[in-house]
Amino acid sequence: MRAQDSATSQTTIAVPVAPGSGRPATGRGSAARAGTLQAALGVTAFSLTFPATAWGLEGFGPWSLVAVRTVLAAVIAGGCLLALRVPLPGRHHWVGLAVVAAGVVLGFPLLTTLALQTSTTAHAAVVVGLLPLTTALFSALRVGTRPSRTFWVAASAGAAVVIAFTVQQSGGALTSADAYLFAALLVCAAGYTEGGRLARVMPGWQVIGWALVLCLPVTVPVAAVALSYEPVQLTAHSVTGLLWVAAGSQFVGLVVWYRGMAAIGIPKASQLQLAQPLLTLVWSVLLLGEHLTPAAPLTAAAVLVCIAVTQRTRD
Repeated sequence: MRAQDSATSQTTIAVPVAPGSGRPATGRGSAARAGTLQAALGVTAFSLTFPATAWGLEGFGPWSLVAVRTVLAAVIAGGCLLALRVPLPGRHHWVGLAVVAAGVVLGFPLLTTLALQTSTTAHAAVVVGLLPLTTALFSALRVGTRPSRTFWVAASAGAAVVIAFTVQQSGGALTSADAYLFAALLVCAAGYTEGGRLARVMPGWQVIGWALVLCLPVTVPVAAVALSYEPVQLTAHSVTGLLWVAAGSQFVGLVVWYRGMAAIGIPKASQLQLAQPLLTLVWSVLLLGEHLTPAAPLTAAAVLVCIAVTQRTRD
């Protein structure tokens, strides 16, 4: 890593500058668009997590599902790291990687899986509705980002719209799973923020890759014990759900998500997640047979307006 950083620092790249602007003419705009697209792809992958988890729970216990998905994702990530001969991160990065591992790799999947045992995917989407605003708050505290007042107003409005819609979808009643969901919200926001910070100094796929590998000493024995105690039924749904949450949600989705956050900033990337609960509800209808109310199109339009405002504001 140090050799690569040194080589990179000695290389000068000429970038066309727009007259009178003092900024790259096209590089910054194209990088921002690419970062937005990558973050949006990550949100799309995450939106399938709850339905895929519900499928996985048809054949696996909650502890087995979380442990096995993490082990499978770590095998994929570790294979990529070995194949490309990626050197170990510096010592000063391991604390941050541990936060990513605790929040994104272990905490959020386990807590939301436990919640989905008694909660519908529509109700569980409440935690995702609050996640963008919480991630922006964590970013302001940890990284020192200072979004504009317009950003905070639009982000808060988008969160309020999503919460109102998802609570209405669940009948307006809180469930016993809410404690799991709110705890998942906090640990995931911390993991997203730390991962976005690390993605500025190392490739995003290496951030999640090393975090997954870091968890192997815990997840392998937990998977072995859980599989011996919890019954397993291998069906098309359970296997598909397991494979998606392992490869799609736990690795590929996080890779593009961290790359997007590094490119456009943690606050702006986090606000794209305002669309995630609505996408989750669509997948819930298509994959799980849940019913959607006529309020969905109006909510989607309101959320898209909020996203547009947050993406146009300056830090």
